[in-house]
Amino acid sequence: MQGKVSFQEDAMPVVYAGVDVSKEWLDVHLHPLGESRRFSNDKTGIGQLKRLLARYRPERIVMEATGKFHRPAHRSLWHDGFAVAVIDPLRARMFARACGYLAKTDRLDARFLALLAESLRPPADAPPSPHIEALQELVNARSAAKGDLAAQQNRSKTATTAFLRSELNRLVRKLEQHIDRLDKEIERYVGKDPQLRRKAEILTSIPGIGRVTALALMAGMDELGSCSGKQAAMLAGLAPIANDSGARTGRRSIRAGGPAPRRALYMAALSACRYNPALARFAETLKAAGKPAKVVLVAIMRKLLVLANCLLSQDRLWAPNPP
Repeated sequence: MQGKVSFQEDAMPVVYAGVDVSKEWLDVHLHPLGESRRFSNDKTGIGQLKRLLARYRPERIVMEATGKFHRPAHRSLWHDGFAVAVIDPLRARMFARACGYLAKTDRLDARFLALLAESLRPPADAPPSPHIEALQELVNARSAAKGDLAAQQNRSKTATTAFLRSELNRLVRKLEQHIDRLDKEIERYVGKDPQLRRKAEILTSIPGIGRVTALALMAGMDELGSCSGKQAAMLAGLAPIANDSGARTGRRSIRAGGPAPRRALYMAALSACRYNPALARFAETLKAAGKPAKVVLVAIMRKLLVLANCLLSQDRLWAPNPP
């Protein structure tokens, strides 16, 4: 016998899974096996999905962020030891278009999520804690109610019919009571959790950041305090994005990121320009250098965010003269 040659014909290839999530369904594609399946987006369907994935143990599972619809599957898969990455739906769509596909179906989306998992290897994301999810729900409900309140108040001001004005004013009062109840529930919820209470205490110690901004940051940027300042700025959409080509140096701009934290920081920056001495001096320096007002405000927003991230990572309150 001249020697042995070992053929591993039955060896399992490295498998990547894409899961397209909708309200009713979970469409999964296994690459490179080419297998596609559909399960209901409920406890039974998630169990069936896990049994399928357990047979192949994919290297990475990728799904899109779809509001609340992806959360039960994400949490269940993560708790069973699967590496799950949750990505921006826009990123997945741009990847499919880069591959030359314009068509969009649930099955195709699952396939391209699996291809994206193999090509880009996005890092796995741990699901947020139940406490953060509950806070997000309450804060988002308050934000929506404030938007409804502003809309009804504007309609009431322009209404010419006495009956309509009366009805709109009644809606306004109900919304004000609803917001008041939400505020009390949010305060109760934050007060009973030591970690959330400490976060709120640190954030509100910064001149310019009030309770509403602190809650928006806590709910919209759970990563705050565990990432770098540059990463925090990118997550909030406050990092200047380069736009250069050849000899041309384009104008920097901000985009993407979380809109809710960014809106809250805008109002905080207006306050900080008046009541935070260090940031007020920084703003005057930028104005003296000829920077436009909006550029100055964005710079203040970024400074506030980086400061908040630093204080949370060090678990200390703001002080005029830091240690």
